[in-house]
Amino acid sequence: MRTLFILLLVSINFAFGQVSKDSELFLALQKHDSIFFERGFNRCDIDYLVKMTHKDLVFYHDRGGIQDKNKFLENTKKNLCSDSNKKPIRKVRKESLEVFPLYNNGVLYGVVQTGIHDFFIREPNKEDIYTGTAKFTHVYLLENKEWILKEVLSFDHK
Repeated sequence: MRTLFILLLVSINFAFGQVSKDSELFLALQKHDSIFFERGFNRCDIDYLVKMTHKDLVFYHDRGGIQDKNKFLENTKKNLCSDSNKKPIRKVRKESLEVFPLYNNGVLYGVVQTGIHDFFIREPNKEDIYTGTAKFTHVYLLENKEWILKEVLSFDHK
């Protein structure tokens, strides 16, 4: 009986825990994170951000407060995209990424993605200058076969 209980606990953890870093889901979200932040944050493709963020986006920032989608886009334009001579850049620590699937009656509808990212300032013809780090938690919803950013926790900025 005890062995059955332990097997049940292990299977529940496996079914609802972090996916393997070589799984199709993890690799898809790792790629999505890379594209999302390269285009939206590093290249300031605002049209892409508009498309890939949920209409009811909620962004919790430990220094900038709570932002809805409009405030998030406004702050991105103002704080990240206004000076190409001193451009903030985000790079994820690949080894820190974790992906946790969200299911409804066995159907995948979203994921929670966590990790650590480092920030830099990029100036023309210079190497990127490290400026800090933070932790993040993202909730992505799977809508029409695309991962749409719904909720963000950005915290522990140093």
